Amino acid sequence: MKYMLMMNTPRDGYAKYLSWPKQLIAANTDFMHAFARKLAGAGELVSAMGLASPVQAKLVRAGDDGQPVTDGVFPETKEFLAGYWIVQVENAARAYEIAAEASTAPGMGDSPLVIEVREVMSAPP
Repeated sequence: MKYMLMMNTPRDGYAKYLSWPKQLIAANTDFMHAFARKLAGAGELVSAMGLASPVQAKLVRAGDDGQPVTDGVFPETKEFLAGYWIVQVENAARAYEIAAEASTAPGMGDSPLVIEVREVMSAPP
């Protein structure tokens, strides 16, 4: 079964991340790279990516003439997707274990990250 583990950040999370001490950014980056290597070594990692700043995000839809119409930055949004992992594991319990470990990444404050876990569907339910 495939699961997507999504790391969300508050709307101002990217700006806060850039203000962290350099040593903390390095510790966070080192954790993320080591975590990806660990999952890959276990044969559980399908894909993992961090995403660019939400300032660069756009919503796109087709206009009346079929051409792209974009809209962007989203003041009503509280959180943004900061990155994700797609894992292939035996069951949801294992995906939850991986998400819990991912939530321990070094960061500012005492609260662990919250990781959203959703099954990747191969067909409609």
